[in-house]
This record gives sequence, structure tokens and C-alpha cells, in this order.
Amino acid sequence: MARTREVGTLWIGGALSWMEQLCLKSFVDKGQKITLFSYDKIANVPEGVICRDGREILDTDDFIKYEKKDSFALFADYFRIHMIQQNPGMIWVDTDVYCHRVMDYDSDYVMGFELPGGRRVNNAVLGLPADSAILQDMLTFMEDCYSIAPFLKEALQNEYRAAAAAGAPVHVSQQPWGVWGPLMVTHFIHKHGLAHKVQPLEAFYPIPFPQRLKFLRRNAEVQKLLRPETTGLHLWASNKRELILRHDGLPRKGSYFAQLLDHHDIQPEKAPLTGRGKKKFDAGLLDDISLKQVARFADIGGNAQAMALAAWVKWGCSIDLIDIGRNGSWPEGPSDWVARYRQFLTDHGVPFDHINLCGKEDDLVPAQVVTNLTGFGDLYRIPPLGAVLDRVLGPGGCVISDIRKGSGGYPFFRQRGTLTQLSSRKDTGGEVHRVLVIADKAPTSEADQSWAEIAQGLAGKDGFYRESDAHAMLFIKRSDTLVVTFDNLDIAMEKREDKRPWGFAFVEKQGWSMLGVTAEGWTWFRDAWVDAQFDELKNTGFFQQFKRVVFYGASMGGYGACAFAAACPGADVVAISPQSTLDKALAPFETRYKTAWDRDFSGPYGDAAKASATAGRVTLIYDPYEPLDSGHVARFTAENVVKLRAPLLGHRLGSSLHQMGILSPIVLAALNGTLTEADFYQRLRARKQFGRYQKELFNRALSKGHPELARKMGRWVLTHGGNRHIRKALEKM
Repeated sequence: MARTREVGTLWIGGALSWMEQLCLKSFVDKGQKITLFSYDKIANVPEGVICRDGREILDTDDFIKYEKKDSFALFADYFRIHMIQQNPGMIWVDTDVYCHRVMDYDSDYVMGFELPGGRRVNNAVLGLPADSAILQDMLTFMEDCYSIAPFLKEALQNEYRAAAAAGAPVHVSQQPWGVWGPLMVTHFIHKHGLAHKVQPLEAFYPIPFPQRLKFLRRNAEVQKLLRPETTGLHLWASNKRELILRHDGLPRKGSYFAQLLDHHDIQPEKAPLTGRGKKKFDAGLLDDISLKQVARFADIGGNAQAMALAAWVKWGCSIDLIDIGRNGSWPEGPSDWVARYRQFLTDHGVPFDHINLCGKEDDLVPAQVVTNLTGFGDLYRIPPLGAVLDRVLGPGGCVISDIRKGSGGYPFFRQRGTLTQLSSRKDTGGEVHRVLVIADKAPTSEADQSWAEIAQGLAGKDGFYRESDAHAMLFIKRSDTLVVTFDNLDIAMEKREDKRPWGFAFVEKQGWSMLGVTAEGWTWFRDAWVDAQFDELKNTGFFQQFKRVVFYGASMGGYGACAFAAACPGADVVAISPQSTLDKALAPFETRYKTAWDRDFSGPYGDAAKASATAGRVTLIYDPYEPLDSGHVARFTAENVVKLRAPLLGHRLGSSLHQMGILSPIVLAALNGTLTEADFYQRLRARKQFGRYQKELFNRALSKGHPELARKMGRWVLTHGGNRHIRKALEKM
């Protein structure tokens, strides 16, 4: 007589999604007893599932993770072995295992190969005799969180042994995925000669991991791959990511997942996919909102379908679809996305009269939650969002928005409230942050103020502050020496404690006047407004009130210093790692800074190499071994140019000079006009004790085919203070 088995599993991480609900309920509906262990109460467990406290198995609050993936799978690997030992006959199943057919295995050995070839054993379904030698071996192996697994690659084992010998053993949480999971189980199965006890691929993994996306396809395509031997079917939780990317977290009609949900009467919109590992999905972002009640949810641009549906499920709120163009204009008729969005919502239970189209300014009303995903501040310029947001976002409300680094989004939103970064991602265009902004228009301290408010206070009665959508100018009058600086305001506001442009404190300390030019993002100051401001300053004689004028900046700021010095002929320029232009016709070698490639670099301030020819002394500090920086510097051919080489310190050599303690005296002398080449190179000798320079010089000797020279240099370094990179490299030579 077949032996019907009890199965057990574990859940850590808040409410269940529809995928876990589906899998748990499948066992209940098939008549198989299933126990869910957890360490906190879970509100949405399907009826019929037995709930037990995980502390019955392991009384702990230390839920160790695979840190690289921020995953509790490591704790689950540890928990399952103890669960099997303490519950004889119970079969472990992951929460993404579906009961295709009741598990009625007579043997206590229940596991399956997960790939063709009869080697690798998965542990998503696992049963072992509670008193077996293999189970005891696994428990013993896991007692040491720093053990070096014999089944890891030899090179990795050697690395871990070296780390342990150096007093820094590698914790299991930093080791490869599966070291207490499939890798461990596979090793001990073969060590104990139990491969003949393992079920064939068809039992649990007829659709193996490489083919997991087939579960997203039509029901008939999946059914033909299942076999009579199939019992607990692994659905692969990693499909959550694909469901989010392709279908807003909900299976499409007619798919295998959709058929299963319908069969077991699970409503997926009521238990959305909220995240996986470090990745938080759109619907999960609502957990970061503390509002108890939300009457209105507004989506600007139509890219938050999953969040809108989750908001309706959570609060029963109205949903406003704000249909506005990328330049802030209102379309003549509904955009293409509106109909699709409405259909998606109504297909999943949102009443039609809860969905409102806002296609003109008069349609806008305040909402408690506003979304701006993959839109203004990411793909499009952010200023056009201002007029809409000021109408839609009420005090105490919040915005969830994407901000591309360098777009000016941070200062834009800081003017409207308190900002918290929720997540970040990288794509071909750079880094994008997803942020939560809580509306608060009454800042109480400078930490809460926008740059405009700070700058207006700094300008005082003798200075001025001017701004456009993407640029600003702050003038502070102190003495008859003027330093004109150029900076990215995003960096100033986000990465500097004093929220001041680059060099502000330095210039202030010298008692000099300052004209600070800032950009909201990586604009290279290529804007008609900036040109017009410098034209006005030149034409009104602004610069003539000063005995000495120096233009100063680094990288993009260095470009600005060289280019706009044309507004003050005779002024000196100090530029660190500057660009000359991003015009592809003039600088075809430049492959960085794609965000500004489409900007117009024509006009009197466009080509910095030419514009700076009318300046006094133009001092360029750069690394000649950085080919792109060197290419730009080579374009400066005027007689007034002095090129100071800082080899092997990289594009961000300003940071290196600062770490060496020589940036301030070099810049001070340059701004004073007293820096000589001899002084510069004398101070630069400090690089001999600088770790980065030593590393780059050592690597360069090796790359040029001079290992003996590298050894000699390395031995000198190690006898004069040490360098970890060089020490490890010498050990391998």
C-alpha cells in the first residue's frame, strides 16, 4: 500500500505572494498534509495549511543569508536538514514546489536529479531517514560556518585556506550559492553511494532551471512536458522576475500559471509579487509608504501598472492616469498606453469608474500617492514635471520616482520634501535611483533646504543668485580676487556634508570673491541660458571690478573653466582632467559621457581648447597615461597653456592629490599665480609613497614585459611601508 507522506516547508519574509499561496494550497487540495513553519505570523496563509512555529525546529533569531543575493535561502538550507531530523518521515518542499500528484513514496529517501546526466541533486524536494549517516554528515558539516567545502573548486578552496591562515576565514554567508544546498546534498549523496536512491529528472524537475520560462507559456505547452512520474513540480521562484518584467507580476491569460491559479481559486492581484532577494518589485514599494488611508493614486506617464493595481487592492483608491508628453505638453487625445493600462486594471477587478484619465491641466487633483517611473528625471528632462507635480502632490503625500544620476532630480525633489533612496540599478545610460519623496514644503534647517534657498542666503546684499531649469549662478563678494568655479549640483547636495560647490570652503578661507556656476546633472554647461549669463557679465563689465580673476574646475568643471574663460580675456585658468569638447567631429576619440553627446558644442564657448586661447595662463593638470584625458589636453595648443603631468593617478587625480595631502597647496599656488612647474613636480614626489601610484607603476612594469623591474620595485615598496596588492602579486610571481 502506498505511503502518503506529510510535507513541510518554511517561509521568512512577510506576506505570501500568489506563487507561494498556489503551491501551498495545491497540497491541501490534493489531500496531502502540509506544514508551514515560520517565525512570524503570516496573515494570508491558505486555509488547510498547518502553521507551526519555526522555533520548534531551530530556536534562533539569526537568519543567515547568502549575502551576495540577500537571500534567506541559506537559512532555509540549514533549517530543512534539522526539520527532517526532528520530524521522521516528513518530506521537505520549497515554497515554489507545486503538488502535481500526491507524494506517496515508500522510501524515506526522496530527492531528484535536477539536470540531465544523473549527477546534480536538487534539494527543493528532500526526504532522508532521520537516523541516516548522510543526514548526520550534513549536520556535522554545517556546524562550522567557516568550513571549507571539499566540493568547491580547488582554486576557491585554496583562496579560502589562505584567508583562514591570514586570520580572516570566509563565512558561509560569503560563499557560493548552494554551499549548504544542492552542492552539499549532491556531494554527500555520491559520497554515501546513494545515487540509486535519487528519483529521475521527471519526478520533480521535468522542466529544469535552464527551461524555467516555459512555465510562463501556454498551459498545453507545459502539460506535454509533464510525466506520470511527476509529483512535486518545481516552478522555480526565479520566474518571479520574468513575470514582473513581462507581465506586471501577473501570469497572462491561458498560461500554465494562470490555469493553476484558476484551478485552485487563487486571485493573484490580492497577493502580488513584491520582491525577490535584493530586488524589490513595484508592488512591494507600497510597503515603504506609511499612509493608513489613500483615496487617490496618480500615475504620471503610465509606467506603474503593477503598483496601481496593488494600491487599489490595498486601499480601494481611485487611480488617476496622468497623460502628459515628455516636454510637459498635453496631448490632443489619449496616448496609446491609456487603453492598455485601463484594460489591465479592469481585467484584474478594478471598477471602470475608479479609473480617471487626466489629459489636461484642469483634470489634475491632489493625490496621496504619485508615481513617476521611467519618465521625468530618467528618460526625460525633469523640469517639465514641476507644474504637474505641484498641482497633484499635496502636503503629507508622497512620490515614488526614478532619478537618473546627473539628471538634476535630487535638487528638484528636495525642494518638495524629504527624500529616501529605495533602490538603484544600472543600465547603458548610467545609474538610476528609485526614491520615495514625502511632501514637506516647510524646511526647518539647512539640511532640508534646496540649493536655491541655501544660495540666496549665501549671496547676501552684495551678491546675487540666478537660476534656470538646469543651471544656477551664485556670486559672493569678498575681495578684489574672483574665483569662478564650475560644479555638478547633484554631487554637491548629495555627497558633500556642507552642501556647497566644489572648492567653496577653500575659496572662502582665502577671503576671495566667488562666482559658483552649478549644473543640475551632467550637462557640460551647454545651455543657452549659461551662455547668455556670461555674455551679460562680460558686456556689463562685471569682471573689471576685480584685479585678478581665475576660472577653476575639474573634469566637466574643468571644461567649463576653460570654455567660459573666453568671457574674461586675460583671466587665468586652472583645470584638472578637463575635456575640450564632446563634439564627435572634434574629439572622435571620446567614448565617455554619452548623456551629453547630443548637446550643442558650437558657439564662442563650445570648444574649450579654442575659447581658452584668450585667457592669461591656462594650467592643465592631467594623467598622460589616461588616453582620453590626454587626447583632450593635446587639443590645447595655444602658447598660454602649461601642461602639468601627473602620471598614473587616473582621471580622478584630484582625489589622489587630496589623499596625498598636496591638492590644497597646489591649487592655492595655482590660483595665486605662483605655481611653477618645478614646485608642482617637487610636491608630486609624494606619490612614491601613495598606494595607487605604486600599484599602477607595478602593473605597468608587468604589462610592458619587465617582471624583474616589477620585482625590484615591489621589494622597495614592501620595505618602505607595504602595499597589499603588490604583496599578493609578488607571492604569485
